[in-house]
Amino acid sequence: MDCKSRALFISTLFFSFIHPALLSTHPSNEVNLLDSKASQGELGWMSYPSHGWEEISGVDEHYTPIRTFQVCNVMEYSQNNWLRTNWIQRQSAQKIYVELKFTLRDCNSIPLVLGTCKETFNLLYLETDEDQGSRFREHQFTKIDTIAADESFTQMDLGDRILKLNTEVREVGPVTRKGFYLAFQDVGACVALVSVRVYFKKCPFTVRNLASFPDTVPMDSQSLVEVKGSCVNHSKEEESPRMYCSTEGEWLVPIGKCLCNPGYEERGSSCQGVRWGGGGGVGQPPATPCSRPPSAPRNVISVINETSVILDWSWPEDTGGRRDLTFTVLCKRCRVAQRPCEPCRSNVRFLPRAAGLHNTTVAVADLLAHTNYTFEIEAQNGVSSQAPKMRQYAAVTITTNQAAPSPVTVIRKDRTSRNSISLSWLEPERPNGIILDYEVKYYEKQEQETSYTILRSKGCNVTLNGLKADTSYLLQIRARTAAGYGASSRSFEFETSPDSFSISSESSQVVLIAISSAVAIILLTVLLYVLIGRFCCHSKSKHPDEKRLHFGNGHLRLPGIRTYVDPHTYEDPSQAVHEFAKELDASCIAIDKVVGAGEFGEVCSGRLKLPSKKEICVAIKTLKAGYTDKQRRDFLAEASIMGQFDHPNIIRLEGVVTRSKPVMIVTEYMENGSLDSFLRKHDAQFTGIQLVGMLRGIASGMKYLSDMGYVHRDLAARNILVNSNLVCKVSDFGLSRVLEDDPEAAYTTRGGKIPIRWTAPEAIAYRKFTSASDAWSYGIVLWEVMSYGERPYWEMSNQDVIKAVDEGYRLPPPMDCPAALYQLMLDCWQKERNNRPKFEQIVSILDKLIRNPGSLKITANTTSRPVNLLLDRSSIEVTSLDTMGDWLDSMRTLPCKEAFSGVSYSSCDTLAKTSAEDLKKVGVTIVGPQKKIVSSIKALETHTKNGPVPV
Repeated sequence: MDCKSRALFISTLFFSFIHPALLSTHPSNEVNLLDSKASQGELGWMSYPSHGWEEISGVDEHYTPIRTFQVCNVMEYSQNNWLRTNWIQRQSAQKIYVELKFTLRDCNSIPLVLGTCKETFNLLYLETDEDQGSRFREHQFTKIDTIAADESFTQMDLGDRILKLNTEVREVGPVTRKGFYLAFQDVGACVALVSVRVYFKKCPFTVRNLASFPDTVPMDSQSLVEVKGSCVNHSKEEESPRMYCSTEGEWLVPIGKCLCNPGYEERGSSCQGVRWGGGGGVGQPPATPCSRPPSAPRNVISVINETSVILDWSWPEDTGGRRDLTFTVLCKRCRVAQRPCEPCRSNVRFLPRAAGLHNTTVAVADLLAHTNYTFEIEAQNGVSSQAPKMRQYAAVTITTNQAAPSPVTVIRKDRTSRNSISLSWLEPERPNGIILDYEVKYYEKQEQETSYTILRSKGCNVTLNGLKADTSYLLQIRARTAAGYGASSRSFEFETSPDSFSISSESSQVVLIAISSAVAIILLTVLLYVLIGRFCCHSKSKHPDEKRLHFGNGHLRLPGIRTYVDPHTYEDPSQAVHEFAKELDASCIAIDKVVGAGEFGEVCSGRLKLPSKKEICVAIKTLKAGYTDKQRRDFLAEASIMGQFDHPNIIRLEGVVTRSKPVMIVTEYMENGSLDSFLRKHDAQFTGIQLVGMLRGIASGMKYLSDMGYVHRDLAARNILVNSNLVCKVSDFGLSRVLEDDPEAAYTTRGGKIPIRWTAPEAIAYRKFTSASDAWSYGIVLWEVMSYGERPYWEMSNQDVIKAVDEGYRLPPPMDCPAALYQLMLDCWQKERNNRPKFEQIVSILDKLIRNPGSLKITANTTSRPVNLLLDRSSIEVTSLDTMGDWLDSMRTLPCKEAFSGVSYSSCDTLAKTSAEDLKKVGVTIVGPQKKIVSSIKALETHTKNGPVPV
């Protein structure tokens, strides 16, 4: 690039301050192997070629010198600039973390770009047993990931003085050699690498249950490392103390404990001497300290799972000088209008028991849903009964979640004929919410469930028609609430009447007249009920709040069904926030690090610790300073929407902070981030069943939203979050923010911005957003998942995408995509929106595939593809290749090219016979590259089918 443009970028860090996030401290369980910002002098990293990356001196906001590396050769073509660190010894670590802080220039803001401008760079590594000095070979390095900026800066940002940094963390491992190098490859970006930190995690020294556990480095696997503890001074083992060190450097599952020796008592994490009394305590030898009742248990933590709760607590600070300590848990049910609380029902179960506990954990099951409970935990010893007035206990109050209903237990036969049975039943003992409907499953007894029929009933009765005469049927019923289906009832047996059973013609006329009269009366009653209902609703329309029901969790719902309430319909939008979202105290929230940025402010990861609750990891969205009233309303609108949802495949809102600054939205933390980047990182590493399981979760979440009457409008893999258990959850209910962050994905109309590649044709043309348009978007998400994060329609422009879709073209099946899944994609992409499957049907289809995994082995090959498909990228690129050498040059990775250069492939006829086993023999052993090479070979064969390609 010319001197003027280059100087403009270089001056960015010289005359701007680094964002304060650079100075953040690091957790105690992280051990640094390299921290570039800690070096005051030159880092001495290798740059190749020499005119690529440059080492520059800069300053942070406190004018402390820092060393950075920058590159900006966007005015030149075919850039390949490498920067390599010094050799880094791994010490005892097997899993390494690399934290990068960098700024990146928006290509659209650079005038007169003559070369190819990129907005990404590559991170690579090389393991070695010794320092290789100045020896450098590109092909020896293994790629970790492509690094992209969440936020790039423009020409206008240069005047702000303070630039926000992008922070990205990547994992490397397992590493087995003595050390390694990191490398950064630039292929044409304008980027400043401000800070590089390389670290590993350990479980730090700690004392638990009077046992000390040393620093422990976790293994690079999913298993936990068991560590044996050592009793502190003046104590001995009661049960061998152990804990487990996780891969994230956290101590888990404490087992066993130590007890202080006679004459010593537990104080904090040690055993200290006590003053002796005379006479001892009841049942204790004279050498025992003075006995007294213990103090209350400490640090009570509750973990709620639907209608069960696990209670965990710490031992009392004062045990009363005795070792015969036990715990008793008392359960009380607390109603809003009832004081005091009443004892829990007798059918509430305690595991292992409610009294005489020797451990500090108990599980409580069979509670009622959406109910407040208080649990009192009392510590007792041998003298507690002699001092009843000194009773001390710790209390915790919880509210159970929604849960599926209990089974139906009572079913009655009301009427039987030759071909039908009428049944009724009682509502489940624990409905755990409003019963939406019942599922009735029945089949002939002799068929043994090989063929069955399912009916759904809104009420507690049903008539089974079309049955065989004089036949036994088995029947099961299960109820459904917003939380899903409950367990099925036991099988009930009923029989139809024999063929000989009949009614005389005279009797049948009487019955017919009676039935007709009853039907007429019912229809008249229903008509009057509807008219009266409409009149009442009309008369109360001036008071919209009276039409809603208030539930204990603060949500508003229409009578009889759970529906979505648009927060924008409120005159005061802040009222919606307070009704649908829980207000959190900012002191309960600890922000650990910035993980991204949005339209309204930063996105951080952190921890939430509520009173009497276990600390959990959370994601925190903050509203930047200087916001307007409209920005605040728009920011909190997303919380007002999320707060109405309660589903395992919808991101969970923990609460909001509105009464202090910064304003925050706090949600559950999803360890694996967005689905698209997660799939790209783990290309070809999952089984078909695993991918279908992820898709099933997304469809289940969308079915829940559809049932509530909510249209997402921006369903895409980038808006699906993945947790550590590969559970996918629908997120991002703020459409404008996503589109502002990704202008390439949006097409501007008079009504706003639309993500073209994911949006149904009618929504683009007429802005008709419905659950059917969400189904179209789901088809695109399905394609993204099966292609491991490919960009839909690749490099086509938005206008070309609109034109192609309108003409009937559709995306081709991804490589090795099961035919059933590709057919589901095509069904979702029906032009007529009424022909697209409902999300309930999509869930059912995926459930069948999961139950029959063999059906996933049939792939959608080229012969079965519809004729109106877009061409694969591979076949488009191949048309410009004239020789076999050109094809080899198109293989991006040098090891692949060198492997093929040693094999005699003179034409496509011989090349087309290459199999995955052949690729392994020439050194291409990774599944992902194998698939892409085979796909490219097939495309090359198609392009040159009229004759061999010359070498």
